[in-house]
Amino acid sequence: MKFYCKSVVAAMILSLSLAAGAAVAQTTPVVGTIGITPDEVKVLAKGWSIKKDILSKDVYNEASEKVGVIEDIIVTPDKALSYSIVSTGGFLGMAKHDVVIPVNQLKIQNKRIVLPGATKEAVKAMPEFKYAE
Repeated sequence: MKFYCKSVVAAMILSLSLAAGAAVAQTTPVVGTIGITPDEVKVLAKGWSIKKDILSKDVYNEASEKVGVIEDIIVTPDKALSYSIVSTGGFLGMAKHDVVIPVNQLKIQNKRIVLPGATKEAVKAMPEFKYAE
């Protein structure tokens, strides 16, 4: 009987200490300056996702004519500006013509990416973009 009581008491103490440890672990905030606040997460959730909303999406002009496809987004080293790489022409990546369009020139209208004032010919006439080696 003594052994049974000691076992029950030990089990109760162990379970209480585990429960207290779990409660402390749940309320301990992240230490340091990494990450963002819960309020910032809510704001970001309403923003554009480069992967979901922009990459590989068609680019249209105001007349709903396709003028290219977003191939990439490049952020300058000082993080001050972002540029989209828009590809036009070509088939299966052959003879395509990549150009640079500042992201702030792109608009989202009716769930489409629109480049106001663009035509396929105007985009093809822009200087070609090549990645640095």
